[in-house]
Amino acid sequence: MSGRSPFYKELLGHLDEGDIAALTPESFARLPFTTKDDLRTRLKDLLSKPIHEGWIFYETTGTTGRATPCPRDNVDSIVNNTALSVCYDHVFRAHGENHVIGVMGPNELHSTGDTFGDVCRNLGHAHAKMWPHSPVVGFKRALEVLQEISVTGVFCTPNVAMSMAKEAIRAGLEPRELGLRFFMFTGELATPGLLKNIGEMWGATAYNCLYASQEASILGAVHGDGRLRTVPLNVYYELIDPVTTLPAPRSENGYRQGELVITHLYQGSKPLVRYRTGDLVRLYDAAGDASYPSEVLLPLGRVRDRIDLNGRQVTAYELEALILDGLSGAMDYQLIIDRVDGTDTLEVEVETRDGIPLPADTTAALATAARQAWGCPLSVTYGKLGGVTTTGAMVSWKAARVHDRRSAPDAERQAALAMVALRRSE
Repeated sequence: MSGRSPFYKELLGHLDEGDIAALTPESFARLPFTTKDDLRTRLKDLLSKPIHEGWIFYETTGTTGRATPCPRDNVDSIVNNTALSVCYDHVFRAHGENHVIGVMGPNELHSTGDTFGDVCRNLGHAHAKMWPHSPVVGFKRALEVLQEISVTGVFCTPNVAMSMAKEAIRAGLEPRELGLRFFMFTGELATPGLLKNIGEMWGATAYNCLYASQEASILGAVHGDGRLRTVPLNVYYELIDPVTTLPAPRSENGYRQGELVITHLYQGSKPLVRYRTGDLVRLYDAAGDASYPSEVLLPLGRVRDRIDLNGRQVTAYELEALILDGLSGAMDYQLIIDRVDGTDTLEVEVETRDGIPLPADTTAALATAARQAWGCPLSVTYGKLGGVTTTGAMVSWKAARVHDRRSAPDAERQAALAMVALRRSE
């Protein structure tokens, strides 16, 4: 690979076959990292073959930086989609037969439609590609298609499911009566509280089905037990301290937590070696009697999405998990962070069905939990959301969900607001 990729020829070209054969986990961990800046500056130099030798060209969204090329060949597609097919078969079987699957994700220069369409074909299920944010489809038509062809399951982001439920209610429809059996969520953070809320809203089971990125492909897939599993035949996983870059130690609770570094174990169009994903994850050992014996993977959000609350570093997962565990019935939410008299405060803006306030004991329990966890006074307000909160998959969880009044909007928050303005003008 290093001989065919100009970038890796420079980075790793000093290693001969003997050096590679002699690598151990310890010596491998001394090789240089591949970074996101490398991807943005070296672009096609990372590729191990010219684009015309692949079968399809994708790229990253480019909403917060230069789009980077992500072509794929048959090796890329076969190894990644096979891993998904093996895992998803258990989920699909748990929800009956005669499935028709809706695939609601962007298709232009993006892998969502092709990947999930291929997996459905592998498993013998019909599917329909429909991107509700596309002017060709829209949410109204997507809802009509769900009913017309009796869709049983949907691949989408959590916010697409929320937005579609709102559209259904506006149209006088009851989401729970539309026949959906399950949702397969990707593209955004999905904590247990969020999955529970959306599942109850639709009368369906909601899964966090995938941990992946356009550039790194499939890094985790949901199995029948509802947990994400690693794909160790395709990917070598390392966890590092994001500051020191030293290997992350195992905690007293038995898991490892740190920034994920991955190396592809297959040679596709763009294999990556020691790529720093920028994501915080936990890895738990598989149970000794597990039928699918790979580690359990829990994404915690991006390293740079950690938020300081009264001196505590809080991950995106920890923040959303605590909030949504106490917001049963919320159809959407946004967090407003401020600083009052030297103390960081939280305001949770919630959209509920028909604007009905949550029970007083629920909001009181949430306020108590936030004060105990982070020393934050917390209040709950109500209103219509759905503008910036819909941009998470295209920008970031933090840009979509957090309005931090302690500082001016950063570049990602500005990109999210600009995306909302563009959608409204179309």
